[in-house]
Amino acid sequence: MKSRILIAGGYGVIGTNIARNIRKIYKDVELILAGRNPENGESLAQELGGARTIYLDLTNPQSLEAIRFDQFDLIVAALKDPFDILSRAAIEHNIAHIGLSEMADEIVPILFKGLQSSLKRPIVLLAHQDAGVITLIAKKAADKFSQINSIEIAGVYDDLDLLGPMNQSDYEDSSGLTERTLLLENGKWIWVDPAMYVRKVQITKDLVLNGFPVSLLDVPSLAAITNAASIRWDYVQGDSIGTIAGDNPSHDTYIDIEGTLQDGDTAKHRIVVSDPKGQAHLVGIGVLVGIERIFGLGGQEPAAGGLHLPETLVNPDAAISRLEQFGVKISTHSIK
Repeated sequence: MKSRILIAGGYGVIGTNIARNIRKIYKDVELILAGRNPENGESLAQELGGARTIYLDLTNPQSLEAIRFDQFDLIVAALKDPFDILSRAAIEHNIAHIGLSEMADEIVPILFKGLQSSLKRPIVLLAHQDAGVITLIAKKAADKFSQINSIEIAGVYDDLDLLGPMNQSDYEDSSGLTERTLLLENGKWIWVDPAMYVRKVQITKDLVLNGFPVSLLDVPSLAAITNAASIRWDYVQGDSIGTIAGDNPSHDTYIDIEGTLQDGDTAKHRIVVSDPKGQAHLVGIGVLVGIERIFGLGGQEPAAGGLHLPETLVNPDAAISRLEQFGVKISTHSIK
């Protein structure tokens, strides 16, 4: 893989994990770690090899003018880009782009820009939970069902798990990510106040925690994939599997799918996804599998130009294989 990837926010917590995961598999890709304090990324660049840092400040037009975006093959935005500066630069210079920060009510500008442009490279909306891996795992699990009544997902956030500023600001209070949240209930899309729509999430037999719905892109993605009647994704704060076991904090997600199986029986399955290295590590894997699909690595065809979601870009089996290779634990059991 001989490509040049710009990682905006490349030496932050999320960006560092993305860069390290890429380097673990691909030794010859050139990595450019961009941010407002490039000197802070020098040690990481030396550790990675074949990497360098540059100055990038999305609030400073002069820093943008100094960057030759057309020299890159891909931009990964591992930071908030509220004005879609990096995605618009990618579209204008015909390079690929991965965005990680848009919520359900924030994607309209890039959707309209993309739909009204002749996109020659993939523009990937990867702001789903953990860069799309949860949606991909849920998509695979849904194949066992002929009809799905509900999908309820809960991500457990451990205070001891290290998050970057982008993620920490998202989860700064117990009401979730936004003042209003989009979810699907009995076939109807509704906006709700998270604080007024709390769900009791059964984590274990003896542990029940409050879940606050959030407007992640996983919800409309899974609605399109599965035609489920009800879908919600909840933020839950509590000790992770790793912390409870006395180990390092893990990042855990619980996917509950209820419906009719292919054999006609009704059932509720729970899929538990746990990364013992934490959320930033899991996001880094999600970005890695997206990059592999964009460039057509591992025997895959390069992705066509256009707007992409994780489920339209990545094969779930390829993603699950990478996740297991990086130590992520995925288990499934029936709920009575």
